[in-house]
Amino acid sequence: MPNVFLPEPGRPQVLIEQAGERSILDFDRERIVDLYKAHGALLLRGFGASVPQFRAFARQFCATSVFNESPGRSPLEPEHNIHSVDGGTRAFALHPELSREPWKPDAAFFGCISAPSRGGATTICDGVALVEALPEEVRRGLEGRRLLYVKATWPELLDFWLGTPDPTDAQLANPPSFCPYQFRRIEGEVVRYFSRPALHRPMFVDRPAFGNFLLFARFNHNNPEFPLLDDGEPVPEAWLQAIKATGDRLQLAVAWQPGDVLMLDNTRFMHGRTEIFDTSERLIATYFGYVDFARANLEEPPDPLWRRADFYPPLPPGNEAKRQALQRM
Repeated sequence: MPNVFLPEPGRPQVLIEQAGERSILDFDRERIVDLYKAHGALLLRGFGASVPQFRAFARQFCATSVFNESPGRSPLEPEHNIHSVDGGTRAFALHPELSREPWKPDAAFFGCISAPSRGGATTICDGVALVEALPEEVRRGLEGRRLLYVKATWPELLDFWLGTPDPTDAQLANPPSFCPYQFRRIEGEVVRYFSRPALHRPMFVDRPAFGNFLLFARFNHNNPEFPLLDDGEPVPEAWLQAIKATGDRLQLAVAWQPGDVLMLDNTRFMHGRTEIFDTSERLIATYFGYVDFARANLEEPPDPLWRRADFYPPLPPGNEAKRQALQRM
């Protein structure tokens, strides 16, 4: 049996170390599920997982997956939605994967195919612990508020969700029940938007958590206006600085070893990374999926498309590299 070490101060994830098993697939699935529900972050080490084993491990738990259209990802097993992480070198602020969209995955899987000799650690932070550690005035300011995500549209996206590339005002006002967006025409342009609680309840924990796109937007994209608060105003800079400082204090850097697999509850844990010094050394596989033991999410539309089959959202025009990646799947 593998050696299982439960979280302790300074290590928020469960550590599972190989102890004679032939592969990562030998560990009991239901034991993994129980640990995932209870703790939200698992690092499996010493199993020497390859890309096919990484994919098979993730698919044990996920009924469907989502294609992440973020730039710089290289296809590893594109037919199974396995890609690398972003190929840049900058440090990344804490964020749940795809929290900028209404189909935020339940689970995020990362597999180390090649480990960097220095730098390039993945950072993780428990969003529940972050809320508990926030300054009281910031926590009170976020309680009961929602975040508003407003983005542009294009004809293919409108056709995908509304059945027409040129919708009328009546069609914009009454999107189909499966559509996760609301729409509005502003100065002749159609925008899409959705909202989520500023502090939400993770899938398996009945306590508030912080987990959204705020930190990545502000500290990687230098955009303090996405998302906005529910009154249309930006989140105060003082709040953002306090949240970042708290996350920086609580986060743990996972220094990769070849064959490591990190499994995160994307509704509870955020992740980021430290600066990368040599991109040729670091190859991390990713898979983002929807677990087959999920609890209902009342923020999602009924029977959402991403839980029916692997989901490939419509891509912005002109992005041929992404379109070609999709075609290879």
